[in-house]
Amino acid sequence: MYITTTIPYVNARPHLGFVLEIVQADVLARHHRRRGEPVRFQTGTDDNSLKNVLAAEAAGIPVRDLVERNAAAFEALREPFDLSFDAFVRTSGDAAHRAGVERLWRATGHDLYQRHYEGLYCVGCEQFFTEDRCPEHGGPLQLVSEENWFFRLSRYQDALRDLVASGRLRVEPAARRNEVLSFIDAGLADISVSRSQERARGWGIPVPGDPSQVIYVWWDALANYVTSLDGPGYRRWWVEEPRRTHLMGKGVIRFHAVYWPAMLLSAGEPLPTEIFVHDYVTVEGRKISKSSGTAADPVELVRRYGVDAVRWWLLREVPRVGDTDFTEARLAARADEDLANGAGNLVNRVVSMVHRYFGGQVPDVAAEPLVPGVAERVHEALEDFDFRRAASAVWEIVEEANRYVERAKPWKQTTAEREVSLAVLVAACGELAVQLEVFLPTAAARIAAQLDLRDGRLPVAAPLFARVAR
Repeated sequence: MYITTTIPYVNARPHLGFVLEIVQADVLARHHRRRGEPVRFQTGTDDNSLKNVLAAEAAGIPVRDLVERNAAAFEALREPFDLSFDAFVRTSGDAAHRAGVERLWRATGHDLYQRHYEGLYCVGCEQFFTEDRCPEHGGPLQLVSEENWFFRLSRYQDALRDLVASGRLRVEPAARRNEVLSFIDAGLADISVSRSQERARGWGIPVPGDPSQVIYVWWDALANYVTSLDGPGYRRWWVEEPRRTHLMGKGVIRFHAVYWPAMLLSAGEPLPTEIFVHDYVTVEGRKISKSSGTAADPVELVRRYGVDAVRWWLLREVPRVGDTDFTEARLAARADEDLANGAGNLVNRVVSMVHRYFGGQVPDVAAEPLVPGVAERVHEALEDFDFRRAASAVWEIVEEANRYVERAKPWKQTTAEREVSLAVLVAACGELAVQLEVFLPTAAARIAAQLDLRDGRLPVAAPLFARVAR
């Protein structure tokens, strides 16, 4: 499975909205690796945007310096968020990327032509609009008038509609698939795919054979999904791999589900097979944005609350459909309820009872699964890109085990009954550690260590999760 995130602009440091996407991709990658499937998990940064140029000008520093600094911050998300990506792409620093973009441009040359264009442009979206205001950012648009290269998107309207409607290009959830079909049915106009060197401030990849123009940043950025696959990697992951999966936010669906497949059709290349579109994380009802002052700092959240609390909120709270409003109070409440009071309390009680009644030795009694079929339900949910449902399936183990403790009351049982109860509970905690690993690898490792028999005995019970509410 080839799993990719979008590659965000680096006009500022990462925000929680992008971390949602990369954590979702990490869960998919870990899940499919655990099933024994080959996986390539790729992320990166979009360095060649006019937004980056304007941010550097505002900061009074060279564009290259700003890009290097902020791209490094995105790559550094690996450690604090326990990410397992296999490749990190930098569109401004990789010679193979530039060469690949140029190859794609030439391969689509039969669908490229020049003409004068005048339209309203949003720098934030790097996109032309027919409306007076940007529907994504809400701000006024710039009037742009220049000579550009255009791509014959209109030529691929019927082919694109058939791909999406038939499911050969799977777009999830269904509401987003319908949105794509509505956009196609409204009629596809050819799109501008270059910008003048003057307006781009000389930043970006020049159009092959036309140094007066720079390749449109979205064309450049979308190409990363294939330009990053050097040599035999291209055939392995883009031609032979049966699942080529893009994850993205709803604001960029048009680029990924319409423009990108059309570019590949024009070039005679294979297409992605599935696109999962998540909605937004908001703060006080406003979309999180690096430039709007609503950019919750994800690394600071990890520093304050821990990686388990932040990852768990993103996976347990954010639904498959619909925006989710973030507050630190909600994050803390979820962490305390589920992790400290739920899983942590369960494992601590079980280990303590094994020590109290059996000297730390786990009773050698056959134990039926307390919650059968969890692995299957997790897989079904993740196949549907429903991360909240998958996390809830894992949490059935915690909820049922805590109910079992209250029903069985091992402290009131006979020795024989207690042996069975504690064997069942230790097995449930072990299954929790196994199933939780793809969601919270650090927490799962701590639980597994608490259940690791040493000289035939469990370690002494220790707190697994600190309460984080302030």
